[in-house]
Amino acid sequence: MSTLLPTLLAIETSSELASCALLCGDVVLSRASSGVRTHSQSILPMVQELLAEAGVTLADVDAIAYGSGPGSFTGVRTACGIAQGLAYGAKLPVVPVVTLDAMALACHQQHGAQRIVTVLDARMGEVYWAQYDYQNGLQAVLPPALSAPAGVAPQGDVVGCGNGFGAYAEALAALPCAATADAAIMPHAVQVAQLARIAFAAGQCVTAAEAQPLYLRNKIAYTSAERLDMQQAKAAAESAQ
Repeated sequence: MSTLLPTLLAIETSSELASCALLCGDVVLSRASSGVRTHSQSILPMVQELLAEAGVTLADVDAIAYGSGPGSFTGVRTACGIAQGLAYGAKLPVVPVVTLDAMALACHQQHGAQRIVTVLDARMGEVYWAQYDYQNGLQAVLPPALSAPAGVAPQGDVVGCGNGFGAYAEALAALPCAATADAAIMPHAVQVAQLARIAFAAGQCVTAAEAQPLYLRNKIAYTSAERLDMQQAKAAAESAQ
């Protein structure tokens, strides 16, 4: 596009909340839908609504961003597959964004937090978590990890966020940040788009074929059902154009 700032379309489906966002100049448009079982069906209509509202087509977009994980296996596969399909059909680069990074940015925006720990429910008695500093931009202090709730060990004083604080309130109660943690903050496409714009400007893109989900649990290979999930999401995205 001819605008100074790149236009990015972002997709986030790593949790119970499915969202998409269009970052066009200084304007951000977004849609969200709850219900983990409907993510693959709900995202593409929301994307089409956003493009129509902004008066642009996919050809006007500079890159497709997606929440790469960690998160629900099905959810991160869906986001990756849809991003691949849209990017492949439109010949666009793809920008993966870590879901916990997006949560940390939301925590900074909503609470002015400078030192942040993000804790996302990973089910099976475990959480995904990471620690960040926000000083003229978001910096990871402790990279994303998978652990039991008791393994969450931020350094120094932090502000907590994420649904892990709600799901494992008792196990995390000993953390000084637990009492004031914002459990409502979840990965959202708005922050995925904002972080992706920074990454895009730095050349941190991949091709559609190179896009992958970020799993922290050990996975040796995709199962047949998982491959089918991604193929169906990709095909749906391609056919929607």
